[in-house]
This record gives sequence, C-alpha cells and structure tokens, in this order.
Amino acid sequence: MGVAIRTADESDRELVVRLLDEAFQDDPVSGWVFPGDEYRRTTHHRLMAAFTGIVFDEGRIDVTEDGSACALWLSMPAGEHDAAEGAADDGAAQLRAAVDPGNERIELIARLTAEIHPVGRAHEYLWMIGVTPEHQGEGIGSALVQHVLDRCDREGLPAYLEASSARSRVLYERLGFELTGRPLDLPNGPQMWPMWREPRG
Repeated sequence: MGVAIRTADESDRELVVRLLDEAFQDDPVSGWVFPGDEYRRTTHHRLMAAFTGIVFDEGRIDVTEDGSACALWLSMPAGEHDAAEGAADDGAAQLRAAVDPGNERIELIARLTAEIHPVGRAHEYLWMIGVTPEHQGEGIGSALVQHVLDRCDREGLPAYLEASSARSRVLYERLGFELTGRPLDLPNGPQMWPMWREPRG
C-alpha cells in the first residue's frame, strides 16, 4: 500500500507522544507498567514523552503524512556489553525519576529489556511503533517498518525489536523477524518477545 512517510522534527513532538499514548493504552505491557485504567490514562503519556525525547536526541522518528502512525528507531553500534549495561542502569533510574518516581516497574522494564538486547553487531532498533486505534490493521504499521527494513537490506544491517503483544509478534514475523532467545517474562505480568531480522540480499 502507498503510505507517505517523512522524518519527524521538533514540531511533531506532541503528535508523536499522543500517537504512542493512544496506541499503547490497551497494550499488555503498558497495562503491566501502569495497572488500572485511570492511572494509565493520567500517567502513561509521561513515559511516552520521555521515550520520544530520547529518540529525538539519539535516533530518528518516522511519521506518516496523515499523522496516523509513528515509528521510533535507534541505530545501535557494535559496542561493549559492560559499558552498555552500565549506561542502561543509569538510564533506567533516571527514567523512573523523571516519569513516575513511585513506579518501580518503569525502571524494572528498562533494565530487563536492556539485559536481553543483543550486542556485538551494529543494528537498527525499532523501539516503538504506534498506530492510532482507528487505523490499526490497515497495513500502515507494516509500511512504516518496511520503510526502514528496505534500507537495512541495502546496507546489510540487521534489525531488532521487542514485541509487546502476541498480535504484534505475528506482524513482525511477517516482516522477517524471528524470535531470538527466550521470551522475557515480566514479573507477574505478560511476555515480551525479543525478535531479530537478518538483512535480505
């Protein structure tokens, strides 16, 4: 399908936060981090704003021209594991302090996903993708991801993500991602699936 995609800039910050907040209100992992509908409605957007800020500073955000979807990407170098782990620990604590200091699950999920993140090979990391609920299932998310996967294939780069629901895992499998290692079992919560995609020749 023809989906017009552009790189977001600072003027898109509010749009990106709103898209992510709406898209993940019913997500199993968001429900675990922010249990209770009212709590999630009033607090979840702060975590999405923090994620948006990090990726604006360190990565790239793609948005559809119609404002219905966005994807947050980070280019990960083939770095040292110990250095990355230390930075992740610091970042997890800072994230919790900035978003919701009383919620230890914000810090915990950041640490747990950092622990399973592959190291040793440069890759593109799809941190999050959000499609407004009324446009989910129309192929927009697939088009957004494929936009970057085409570049990965040209440049010989693998890609990585963590699927946060069984539904999204199926979507990513269709795009060539495969489960790498065991699923991440969140304490008393849902699973996340670390997925890796080798570039296609």
